[in-house]
Amino acid sequence: MSVQIIPYAGWQTCLRLSNAEIDLVVTAEVGPRVIRFGFAGGPNEFVEYPEQCGLAGDDQWHAYGGHRLWHSPEVRPRTTYPDNRPVEWCLEDQTLVLRAPVETTTGIQKEIRLWLDPMGNHVHVTHRLSNCGPWAVPLAAWAISVMAPGGRAIVPQETHVSHTERLLPVRPLALWGYTDMSDARFTWGRRFIQLRQDSQAQTPQKFGVLCTLGWAAYVHDDHLFLKRFPYVPDATYPDFGCNAEFFTNHRMLEVESLGPMTDLGAGESLTHEEDWYLFRGVAVGVTEEAIGAALQPLLPRARG
Repeated sequence: MSVQIIPYAGWQTCLRLSNAEIDLVVTAEVGPRVIRFGFAGGPNEFVEYPEQCGLAGDDQWHAYGGHRLWHSPEVRPRTTYPDNRPVEWCLEDQTLVLRAPVETTTGIQKEIRLWLDPMGNHVHVTHRLSNCGPWAVPLAAWAISVMAPGGRAIVPQETHVSHTERLLPVRPLALWGYTDMSDARFTWGRRFIQLRQDSQAQTPQKFGVLCTLGWAAYVHDDHLFLKRFPYVPDATYPDFGCNAEFFTNHRMLEVESLGPMTDLGAGESLTHEEDWYLFRGVAVGVTEEAIGAALQPLLPRARG
């Protein structure tokens, strides 16, 4: 794999990974941040904020767009530590490694590693948090893909079983203080939960789940972004037990995965893995039957 250094979206130093199908662009002046992910020559599946493109070096947190790494639980100002400084980068065994400076107020260092399948539509993403401070920090890795507007998230429900087959609950559902379950952007189905992005919406929405099936999708036109992530049985996850969360406002929709809560000791690190797949020419309807029929042939091809 080779890395091409290019200007992109106002930044003069960005890193481009590509094959015949997929195009990735990572910022080197801020981050670590994957600012673009899409088909070669096609639109960015991630959102970009034009008014923030090219910014660097100040002390304010900027969303920028793209894909980022945070640590959970969300607490300000810890979570929104500005990632506005240049990152170190190198190639290791065909993997692009991006490492941010140590956060001065938390002692945490963020790292993202990207491996692009040379032949296909698959990216393996390793998120790494290292505790460079003097004491243990309770946290979880939190990987956030901020999708372009106009699509919808699809989240699988757990397998439906009868009351006589299973008496205990199968998953938590977390709601935020501003979540409105009657909002028209939600479809609460038996097999899937859908959350639509609406550029005319006046309020944000968010929900979280424990997804033992380990995947979520975002559909935009005939493109389908599929994210796979781990589920660790018996682990303690943030936010009432969520390993997947979804947030939307009038500009974007976030597809987020989370690792288990960890007391990360001084000098220790943890990792959180994701696998991204991008498909095109996929007709994903709105009924549960149509969604299931569209996803059935794709899920076996996206096994990490």
